[in-house]
Amino acid sequence: MRLGFVGVKNRAQEDIQNQISVKQAIEKENNFFSSHPIYSTMPPGYLGCEVLTTKLTRILFTHIRHNLPDIVNEIKEKLKETENELEDLGEPMPSTKGEKLHMVWNLITDLVQGYKNQIMGKYDQKSRPTT
Repeated sequence: MRLGFVGVKNRAQEDIQNQISVKQAIEKENNFFSSHPIYSTMPPGYLGCEVLTTKLTRILFTHIRHNLPDIVNEIKEKLKETENELEDLGEPMPSTKGEKLHMVWNLITDLVQGYKNQIMGKYDQKSRPTT
């Protein structure tokens, strides 16, 4: 009850079966509260679906306003982590058949060139092992 209370009069099963519209149900609720001996004496702001909707909307917006900065920071953090992981993975693999063929051709060419350099005794900076 720390958020307070709101009294509502729900639609009865009979109202639903008789296909009473929501607008008519709200009017029926307002008439009930205004003509009831106890509820009619209550101050405004405690009865009715419209009051409940307003109150819940305000609570929801307060909750969003309070938690949104944390959510945004968490998303930024995850985005940065993902970008770092993608950077560690290097260039993406080719997607088209032509790009794949070109990549394989370059790998074969580099392998053959490295093999030739080793046979000839030439130093190749690319073939140096990384640590």
